Amino acid sequence: MEKKVSGSVVNRLPRYYRHITDLYESGVERISSKELSRRMNVTASQIRQDLNCFGGFGQQGYGYNVEMLRSEIAKILGLDRGYTAVMVGAGHMGRTFATNTKFESRGFKLIGIFDSSPSVIGTDIQGHTVMDYAEIGDFVREHKPEMAILTVPKEATKSVAEDLRALGIKAFMNFSYTELREMEGVIVENVHLSDSLMRLSYKISEKEDGGR
Repeated sequence: MEKKVSGSVVNRLPRYYRHITDLYESGVERISSKELSRRMNVTASQIRQDLNCFGGFGQQGYGYNVEMLRSEIAKILGLDRGYTAVMVGAGHMGRTFATNTKFESRGFKLIGIFDSSPSVIGTDIQGHTVMDYAEIGDFVREHKPEMAILTVPKEATKSVAEDLRALGIKAFMNFSYTELREMEGVIVENVHLSDSLMRLSYKISEKEDGGR
């Protein structure tokens, strides 16, 4: 990709992919930017502008071929590259995330789940037997996953991340209740569910205040 694409465009791509996938799975063969804009509540011009950053993919008078557009967005997002991931933390949050996330359709294959609690080690989560965190070094060196999903207590987050970075992990998705700072050569995505709740609280209070 020769030109720099803005972060806001990149942030919208997963949403495009979700909606196009729904259309594809419903048997829809083509869709116009106008029809897609109604579904997504995004202007048709915004859709065209965003997709034009990557080549456009549409045909005037025809719209977008749903199967082709889905495939192209998947390639842009790297969903076709077969990245692998491990999860550290098999408590309530980790178990829920592993159970409800379609990893392969999101570009990653979950290949191992680890925890340090004897009460959790050996239990099953979606076909994965939870392994002892003490064994993660040998596992990562053998299987070379690109990403680690962290659902560990906040006091353990930094040390776990440093351990895994030293083993060659390239990216972290951090669900722990603490901010994991960017590390040299490593991508970090901090996910704070509490932030979403507080944003929702703000929007509700703003609406109530505006209605007075």
